[in-house]
Amino acid sequence: MGQPVASRGRTATPTLGKAMLNKYARAFFTRVLTPFAAFLIRRGVSPDTVTLLGTAGVIAGALVFYPRGELFWGTIVITLFVFSDLVDGNMARQMGRSSRWGAFLDSTLDRVADGAIFGGFALWYAGGGDDNVLCAVSIFCLTSGQVVSYTKARGESIGLPVAVNGLVERAERLVISLVAAGLSGMHAFGVPGIQYLLPVALWIVAVGSLVTLIQRVVTVRRESAEADAAAASESTAQNSGTAS
Repeated sequence: MGQPVASRGRTATPTLGKAMLNKYARAFFTRVLTPFAAFLIRRGVSPDTVTLLGTAGVIAGALVFYPRGELFWGTIVITLFVFSDLVDGNMARQMGRSSRWGAFLDSTLDRVADGAIFGGFALWYAGGGDDNVLCAVSIFCLTSGQVVSYTKARGESIGLPVAVNGLVERAERLVISLVAAGLSGMHAFGVPGIQYLLPVALWIVAVGSLVTLIQRVVTVRRESAEADAAAASESTAQNSGTAS
């Protein structure tokens, strides 16, 4: 689900694996996984293949387990495949690869994985979870997350810096949701009252995503106005210079 920035030549966008592991844990697992990454390279496996398999594992964990209400096991499967973040990045570093294609693939598959996770929640609440409101909230989390990512990408594509992170970005959305889902799933093992964590988390993510979307739209509007004013001023100055 996405290689580290330095390895794949992409903008500094937090991936799920990087968000769930602090820098010390990442350093430890990087050392542990380096021999495995080297083994895959010797076997002719590419970093892109690992990225694809990692995303497929996340999709399976989300769409096989979550719709059946198996929140704990679904989260465990997703978490295991999160380590593909470290493996494919490690491979890319060892191979000295940094490509625009890798950055594009990472970003695209990140969106697919996000959709599967929140889609899994929506399917659960539309079925066995029997809660249309939370189904709608899950769908809103899915949609708003995609739009939040799009606003930054679109703003940058027209030459704006989009200099705002926002209240709840991708890493926060996923960590909050997955931790809450895993803990909520422990209700099946007899832990009382814990099943309410996921609904609370989904509401937090929904509100946070809406605030983040507004922050980014306002920022793009301001930056575009400043850029247009600067362009107009420069044009006026050039015309004045030509006339003189």
